[in-house]
Amino acid sequence: MTLPDDLPLHPDTLAIRSGIERSQFGEHGEAMYLTSSFVFENAAQAAARFSGEEEGNVYARFSNPTVTAMQTRLAALEGAEACVATASGMSAILSLAMATLQAGDHIVASNGLFGATQQLFGGILSKFGIETSFVAATDLDAYRKAVRPRTRLFFIETPSNPLTEVVDIAAVAEIAHQAGALLAVDNCFCTPALQRPLELGADVVVHSATKYLDGQGRVLGGAVAGRKAITEEVFRFLRTAGPTLSPFNAWVIFKGLETLRIRMEAQSAAALELARWLETQPGVARVYYPGLPSHPQHELAMRQQKSGGAIVSFDVKGGREAAWKVVDSTRLISITANLGDTKTTITHPATTTHGRITAEARAAAGIGDGLLRVAVGLEAVEDLKADLARGLGG
Repeated sequence: MTLPDDLPLHPDTLAIRSGIERSQFGEHGEAMYLTSSFVFENAAQAAARFSGEEEGNVYARFSNPTVTAMQTRLAALEGAEACVATASGMSAILSLAMATLQAGDHIVASNGLFGATQQLFGGILSKFGIETSFVAATDLDAYRKAVRPRTRLFFIETPSNPLTEVVDIAAVAEIAHQAGALLAVDNCFCTPALQRPLELGADVVVHSATKYLDGQGRVLGGAVAGRKAITEEVFRFLRTAGPTLSPFNAWVIFKGLETLRIRMEAQSAAALELARWLETQPGVARVYYPGLPSHPQHELAMRQQKSGGAIVSFDVKGGREAAWKVVDSTRLISITANLGDTKTTITHPATTTHGRITAEARAAAGIGDGLLRVAVGLEAVEDLKADLARGLGG
């Protein structure tokens, strides 16, 4: 099914209608193509497909109709020229790095990145001669000062995980482009339903589709979306190295995108209500949520995001012991490090998502022992308040 080029379609329509290619059976529900390979009409067609002279599917490590459908839909929602799906969010970041960098190159990254991303940049890539400078996420001068002659990539996550720091995408894009580098934005927390980094000057967007794009905690997936010149290089890496998204996972994410906006709006509204309540609790030292006027980047967040998102973090008075008490006292909220689910989750970042980075790196990122992160789902907010109040002594 080809969408009409002469109709300027709303993102809500694109979330439902883009990426659909019906088979000869004319199905209304989207098909799932669980196959490892594809049959050719003759040897000449096989040769043409393998060489790229003819478009078409070859082998599911790098081409599959279901994966293509998911890529097409996400590209449409992000306003990207193209998209490449990967096996997970971390494999998306790795694929971008492998496609755009080489030994001797340099990355400028915000220090508020997800723990595994910090380990990838500061640990694994450094073994291959790619260095990373981590800078304060909101300090624009720090980004400028970190630039080197071989700086090729700026990488930011906004809002950050878990402190929800908001980075000025347009300003960092300008700094990156003046340095002759690309700007990549991890858009996991907001998704295109709340924020479109490419419209603000970013060159590429990275997703952990495992989170809100799926939306129900079912499958792993990742994606890199942006200009074709970039995604083609990512595709070449994926074709050879194989961090491939399975057709089943692609189908689940493809269907999840249909309800993305309404989920994000509902979960963001609930998160704002919960954040306001947390600010009134005697056992809470500080709440981190971009939708609150108390957030340091509240005005910026309201300019470049449609809402504050669904992640609320807060410092509990009393350090790790008090924070663990809150976690252990929950009877409804799921104790898990995943986020983006319709079920609300809670985690202690210092000993889970950021537990493998050094204590110095955690301190630089502002992640203390009393910090908790709540990813708000679709339950009744009053029930979530009651569940947290039990451990907070409220």
